[in-house]
Amino acid sequence: MTQSLSETASVKPRARRTRRNITLTIGLSLVALLIFAALFAPLLAPFDPNAQEMGVRLMPPSASHWLGTDGFGRDLLSRVIYGARPTLLLVSLILVLTIPVGMLIGISAGYLGGWSERVLMRITDIFLSLPNLVIALALVAMMGPGLMNGALALALTSWPPFARQARAETLALRRSDYLAAARMQGINGIRLMFGHILPLCLPTAVVRAALSLGGIILSAAGLGFLGMGIQPPTAEWGSMVAEGSKVIFDQWWVAAVPGGAILFASLAFNLTGDGLRDRLDTRNGN
Repeated sequence: MTQSLSETASVKPRARRTRRNITLTIGLSLVALLIFAALFAPLLAPFDPNAQEMGVRLMPPSASHWLGTDGFGRDLLSRVIYGARPTLLLVSLILVLTIPVGMLIGISAGYLGGWSERVLMRITDIFLSLPNLVIALALVAMMGPGLMNGALALALTSWPPFARQARAETLALRRSDYLAAARMQGINGIRLMFGHILPLCLPTAVVRAALSLGGIILSAAGLGFLGMGIQPPTAEWGSMVAEGSKVIFDQWWVAAVPGGAILFASLAFNLTGDGLRDRLDTRNGN
């Protein structure tokens, strides 16, 4: 009886690990497929994404155009494949701008404490209370539409979660034996913050980044849908959905195809984030 109970107890953790590995594997596979499509778009796309052929406009999916055509006769499959490029570039720019800022503010607040922590975290709370997409739209309206402006606008509203997480981890580490030993060796200040605390905060920052990517992709698509992102004729999923929404009741595929691409990308990064969280987050005790 005792042996069967112990075997059952050992099977459960193994089953959980298997589910986690499957989630991470599926997520990484989908992300790899997305990156592959973006890198090799000229080889994968059957047509020029901007080539207009009015004789086949609004054609449903067929043997010649697998996903149909839009209102200008452009091949939707080609445009969806090319649309992965600006989406991934925008996401990369946002992460490059967001993670360092959030980590710097969070680690500084957690390590310094006192009035410095209060000021930095009140600023963080203010940004957290603001609706991301609305603020991003206002900023893009002031700066003008475009890839770089869209990345800056979304980055300005995406760093607070990284700051709060880095602060929480820094507070936990500040009283640890590891940092006490480092202080005994004469290591303090910036060297301690970024030479010892930062590396310990990076794994959960990676998890946070992966989990944030789905929402960032949706926000980027929202900017494109409202005409504030990457401008036509460049293939961009959000603007493609906006074009398709005009004929959605008669030619549903024009909006459904780029909408499916947005869903695919969001799902890929969410699955990757879930898998990484289970594998890397130290709070799970793994």
